[in-house]
Amino acid sequence: MPDIAGPMESTLFEDGKLKLQRSPEDRKPLIDRLDRIEGQVRGLKAMIQADRYCGDELQQIKAAIAALRRVAMMISRQHIAAAADCLQDKKLKDAANEDIMRIVDGALDI
Repeated sequence: MPDIAGPMESTLFEDGKLKLQRSPEDRKPLIDRLDRIEGQVRGLKAMIQADRYCGDELQQIKAAIAALRRVAMMISRQHIAAAADCLQDKKLKDAANEDIMRIVDGALDI
């Protein structure tokens, strides 16, 4: 499933940060994944309450972290694609370029 369904609208804030305006089609895969992650965390909570084996609990934590990283990458891809569209506009080019670098740095730090 692609991370981006179509072109996204974006607004450049005064602080140089780009705000995405996702379509329902672009928002849905993110929400679906977050719902699954929420279920994983609820499952982990139940495992802890039931005093399950530590290795099983750690495996559930690893799965939730990996899923959150995937969501972070999806969000980053959407944002960078929208910012790249702004590179065509001379007034927005510098701010969009800075914003892309900020997002890449943030994504690499996850």
